[in-house]
Amino acid sequence: MGQRTPLYDLHLALGAKMVDFGGWDMPLHYGSQVEEHHQVRRDCGVFDVSHMCVVDVAGSQAKAFLQRLLANDVARLEGPGKALYSAMLNEQGGVIDDLIVYLTGSSSQEQGYRLVVNAGTRDKDLAWMHAQAGDFDVQLRERRDLAMLAIQGPKARARVAELLTQARAALIHELKPFQGLAEGDWFIARTGYTGEDGLEIVLPVTEVVPFLNDLVGAGISPIGLGARDTLRLEAGMNLYGQDMDEQVSPLAANMAWTIAWEPAARDFIGRAALEAQRAAGCPSKLVGLVLEERGVLRAHQVVRVEGIGEGEITSGSFSPTLNKSIALARVPAVTGDRAEVEIRGKWYPVRVVRPGFVRNGKTLI
Repeated sequence: MGQRTPLYDLHLALGAKMVDFGGWDMPLHYGSQVEEHHQVRRDCGVFDVSHMCVVDVAGSQAKAFLQRLLANDVARLEGPGKALYSAMLNEQGGVIDDLIVYLTGSSSQEQGYRLVVNAGTRDKDLAWMHAQAGDFDVQLRERRDLAMLAIQGPKARARVAELLTQARAALIHELKPFQGLAEGDWFIARTGYTGEDGLEIVLPVTEVVPFLNDLVGAGISPIGLGARDTLRLEAGMNLYGQDMDEQVSPLAANMAWTIAWEPAARDFIGRAALEAQRAAGCPSKLVGLVLEERGVLRAHQVVRVEGIGEGEITSGSFSPTLNKSIALARVPAVTGDRAEVEIRGKWYPVRVVRPGFVRNGKTLI
């Protein structure tokens, strides 16, 4: 038996098929994974993401600590609740984890941030953060008292606002993309992992069951991990442990945009290794693949680029929106717009595209 979120019993009551995910018992789907995928693209749905790890960072040197810890620069967070996507690297430039950090408060004496990190990397992330915090006046607090729901889709904000207090509804309407603000003991952010507009709401564990009941009662469908994976793949979003890990540089994981090289004096962990890689030229890159013929692209299938070399699919699946198979793959850096993939001993032609296939309901390829 794995770890369980506070919503485990409710998932069973809603008919979920439960599976192990990084040591957690989580819903794969509630009937049809494809229907759940379309529901989010066309309307909205709600995901239980209470397995994610929320860490509050405070102290007079919280900003300096995160500027050392993260490849992106929290100095870019200029307004209340602004969010930043970043990698947390080891000294070799490998990705320990990817995360979102929010600015929750700032004064001359005290600075506050909230980090949301992956469930499967919780223990190693916390150990790494505590190990790096020794030289700073900073306090780290894991918030096991909180749960988290993601309501995603083009109608998500409007549908959720109808169910909340006037103050929380007003907050939802004023939120800008990649911003999260507190209202009482709730933290409401306009972020997500589907390529659609939506919300991620952090709230007390004691309130999450009745809130999910309210959402489902209002006709907002519960969505499982299966659709979450096809949605994020269509959006070209990385999954930790598949598309990057501690042996993979962000330069080889389509994450170069998350590295803040300026100011040059900011010595974040892994900077020297990344600068050496950038100077030498990264030998590989993460791309999108589209299979024009029948078949399914899967992780670890070999990608062959004629006259250049080989690579490997990191994430692959059938795309319900595009009605064809798509993938993310790490291939030689000089790869052009065509390649081949080996499927069950046969080679199939694929089109090489920029990572990202569907965003906000629109096809990008």
